[in-house]
Amino acid sequence: MDCSPPGSSVHGIFPGKHTGVSCHFLLQGIFPTQGSNPHLLRLLHRQGDSLLLSHQGSLECIYQTLNKGGLQSAGDRKNFLLMADSQPFLSLDGDPVAAEALLQDVFGIVVDEVIRKGTSASEKVCEWKEPEELKQLLDLELRHEGESQEQILEHCRAVIRYSVKTCHPRFFNQLFSGLDPHALAGRIVTESLNTSQYTYEIAPVFVLMEEEVLKKLRALVGWSSGDGVFCPGGSISNMYAVNLARYQRYPDCKQRGLRALPPLALFTSKECHYSIKKGAAFLGLGTDSVRVVEADERGKMIPEDLERQISLAKAEGAVPFLVSATSGTTVLGAFDPLEAIADVCQHHGLWLHVDAAWGGSVLLSQTHRHLLAGIQRADSVAWNPHKLLSTGLQCSALLLRDTSNLLKRCHGSQASYLFQQDKFYDVALDTGDKVVQCGRRVDCLKLWLMWKAQGGQGLQRRVDQAFALARYLVEELKKREGFELVMEPEFVNVCFWFVPPSLRGKKESPDYSERLSKVAPILKERMVRKGSMMIGYQPHGTRSNFFRMVVANPALTRADMDFLLNELERLGQDL
Repeated sequence: MDCSPPGSSVHGIFPGKHTGVSCHFLLQGIFPTQGSNPHLLRLLHRQGDSLLLSHQGSLECIYQTLNKGGLQSAGDRKNFLLMADSQPFLSLDGDPVAAEALLQDVFGIVVDEVIRKGTSASEKVCEWKEPEELKQLLDLELRHEGESQEQILEHCRAVIRYSVKTCHPRFFNQLFSGLDPHALAGRIVTESLNTSQYTYEIAPVFVLMEEEVLKKLRALVGWSSGDGVFCPGGSISNMYAVNLARYQRYPDCKQRGLRALPPLALFTSKECHYSIKKGAAFLGLGTDSVRVVEADERGKMIPEDLERQISLAKAEGAVPFLVSATSGTTVLGAFDPLEAIADVCQHHGLWLHVDAAWGGSVLLSQTHRHLLAGIQRADSVAWNPHKLLSTGLQCSALLLRDTSNLLKRCHGSQASYLFQQDKFYDVALDTGDKVVQCGRRVDCLKLWLMWKAQGGQGLQRRVDQAFALARYLVEELKKREGFELVMEPEFVNVCFWFVPPSLRGKKESPDYSERLSKVAPILKERMVRKGSMMIGYQPHGTRSNFFRMVVANPALTRADMDFLLNELERLGQDL
């Protein structure tokens, strides 16, 4: 009889006594097939006298193997048939042993495919597939019937196989990269506990831990007291800062909305993160309320133009209320002059927010923290440890100098089913009303655990090492023909052009800029299709497309910097 698998999975609980050879045979039993590849009956789980079986074939094929194993009674076959036909055992609900077995398998795949291979320079950064092909490879359709555990594990393998390995030492594409094992351990524990950071009663450990971590971050800013909260990304931290500044000046807007407000104006550099304009739109202020301040050739806000823009806004009938400075701009890695900006804000009575999502971690370095001189004068700071510290997405803190409970007054709604005031513990520990969200994931454990393991000294070394490698790359880049710096970096953003052989010495040609702008997109496609590395590019003002190398992964070495330059030369030698 032909018992080749028809493509469907059969599961069942077979009750009975299975010992010695019979049990071993069931686990290793070979089904007859037409081809040379045997199909195994898989023992998924054994509990007492029952076996959970899985086979990619028909019931008749399973009966044949059961018969060969000495399990031939009609009653046994009937019991199996009833379980297989009427109620396939696909769910692991209520079966902790099977659930543990599945998770051990998944963790094994993660360790092998993500942690071991994903961080190896000998493996690809990505396995590029076109969208339609990728859809087929992933089998994305959600069906009425469940699938076998082996199929589930294969889905996990496929998801990892075709995902970009951001922990890879050749992933230079974003402001986050790398994999810290202690932070990952914290993320695993966080996901496993699956709690929400809104009340002490369901997250006692994390309520206390979050406050301790925020206290440490505030101390690095230079504040001995204050407030704060972890947010779902730096964009939300920036939006919260705008909302808090508006509420502080016009508290009636919480109830009356925009009717309570005159035309408002906020100020930020043209190099700011796009979330500032998005936040203005989201909060109903409108993007026109964002006054763009000029930046110098290095991307730093010009305080004199800030002063001019504030005076202009007032003359036009708008009310200035906030300045958003940037410490570590996205492309050039520029640090705004905070002391001078703080002077302007103090003179006009404006809230000073510092978007240090990218550059905040520099505060850990005694050598480089001068780049953020004056940050202690800010009213609020956004800081993303998931970037330069490789804490893992997401880990974004909003820090406040305020001690008047402004966060809760601005965002709170006193939901009586969560924030009862007659609880048996100090209700000030219920921090959920500080944020707009209700459910809020725990983002403090990964940073706390990493800090415990590394210590402040270890994290400082990580930051200093990134600066040192960026400097090494710059010096090596200068030695090679065909590489041209956009500017000398002061941070770990190294921006440069690769000038291919056909364009070298032709900078005076009228079409030079247009032709140069096409180089980075071509090289990006080649490297991604090859899977050798990933590095971002962009135009900037009047500048043609250039590469932005981000040196952030703590596992990077000089060999990785050399590889980057060598690979660009290889990929672009025919251009």
